[in-house]
Amino acid sequence: MTTIEISPQPSDHLISPRIGYFHHGIYIGDGKVIHYSGLAEDFKAGPVEETSLEAFAGGHGFTIRNYTTQRFRGQAVIERARSRLGEKLYCVYSNNCEHFCQWCINDSHESNQVHHGTLAATGTVAGITGVAARGVALATTAGTIGVASTAGLGLLSSLPALGVAYGFNSTVLKDSPVFDDTEREARNVGRTATYVGATVGTTGCIAAVSASGTVVGLSGSGIAAGLSAIGGGSLAGGAALTVAAPIVTAAALGYGTYKLIKYFKTKY
Repeated sequence: MTTIEISPQPSDHLISPRIGYFHHGIYIGDGKVIHYSGLAEDFKAGPVEETSLEAFAGGHGFTIRNYTTQRFRGQAVIERARSRLGEKLYCVYSNNCEHFCQWCINDSHESNQVHHGTLAATGTVAGITGVAARGVALATTAGTIGVASTAGLGLLSSLPALGVAYGFNSTVLKDSPVFDDTEREARNVGRTATYVGATVGTTGCIAAVSASGTVVGLSGSGIAAGLSAIGGGSLAGGAALTVAAPIVTAAALGYGTYKLIKYFKTKY
């Protein structure tokens, strides 16, 4: 039996810790919580449902999130939560339990877990692809791969970025019919910006490589010299930056544009 050390009030936003993440729900009184049960237990996606406070906490306890401003309070929050009972559109990146609670209270679609996770993942992906690029560059020096050409440089820079852009758009900026028009429009513009970011990042890298080094241009020797120059004297380091920079640009421009469009649409 879970020991409850605090007494929530109806319409409170509850947060229960799990391994690696937090689970969220709306307390509706009488020891009951409405939550998006997706990944609440055993990583099995589930619907919006009503459950007991003890089952919601799952032996992990909970805290109450305090809001300085709220669009809805009390019974209005509870009614909004009840209006989505049975919904089965859970997505950890775009429609999770925290998104659900934020919608109930502020009619917004936000998740701090996704926001911070996105920033961390961007750095992680850039690091992983950078390490992979070192291997490509080392193979290039041995003459195994023909990266020392304009086409090869473009592929090295663009393919990982486009792949990450596609994955980013299919998760973090994924569309859903549950979103309001403002959210859907902001995500749509953000998805476009992600691909623009991948293209701009790739073009910028090619231009930087071409203009750097002791040999200017996109000849084989020019590319090798440029990669070495932007890598601080290391061909492998230059290749790593050539892979990582468009990825970071794609994710940052896509997510940043999404947040900016949403901000202005909401504010004005």
